[in-house]
Amino acid sequence: MKDYHINVFYSEEDKGYIADIPDLKHCSAFGDTPEEALTEVLKAKEAWLAAAKKNRKPIPEPSYHPLIYKVA
Repeated sequence: MKDYHINVFYSEEDKGYIADIPDLKHCSAFGDTPEEALTEVLKAKEAWLAAAKKNRKPIPEPSYHPLIYKVA
């Protein structure tokens, strides 16, 4: 099974790292380091999926594929 793509980037405005999962609307987290942001977004992903299941909301299949991964 494929998993969701995760973006990790530095936010000058927030003075820290943001991690987000584009396929899961509003699923993101903050950390002082890239590793911390990743750890936190993985927790957020589990909470997002649990809340969706509990509330019988649709859970999207992983579909986000950045162009950087495409091979010509």
